Amino acid sequence: RLFDLDPDLLPLFQYNCKQFASPQECLSAPEFLDHIRKVMLVIDAAVNHLENLSCLEEYLCNLGKKHQAVGVKVESFSTVGESLLYMLEKCLGAAFSPEVQEAWSKLYNAVVKAMQRGWETLPEGD
Repeated sequence: RLFDLDPDLLPLFQYNCKQFASPQECLSAPEFLDHIRKVMLVIDAAVNHLENLSCLEEYLCNLGKKHQAVGVKVESFSTVGESLLYMLEKCLGAAFSPEVQEAWSKLYNAVVKAMQRGWETLPEGD
């Protein structure tokens, strides 16, 4: 769903300087699947630290800096969030109530907000 929503994201997923010719090629690449596992680990950490997301602040800020360094724009995270909600809706079916959707949206937005601080902080000396 991610590349259906924003095909311009495809060039951001380059591994070993290899550009994918199509979204399907990217989606089946082991490196992309590993990236998705890492995304899910971040979401898992946020769920497990729901009562104290601030303990992930430094990690998420640094993660934001890494994404900025490879050319990711903050706005792209809204597309990722939309894709995440779509996946949850498809997996959960009727259990994906408006309340569940709102809870996931709030959690995802909190993670993105912390990552976004990585864009806002300048390296020391600047």
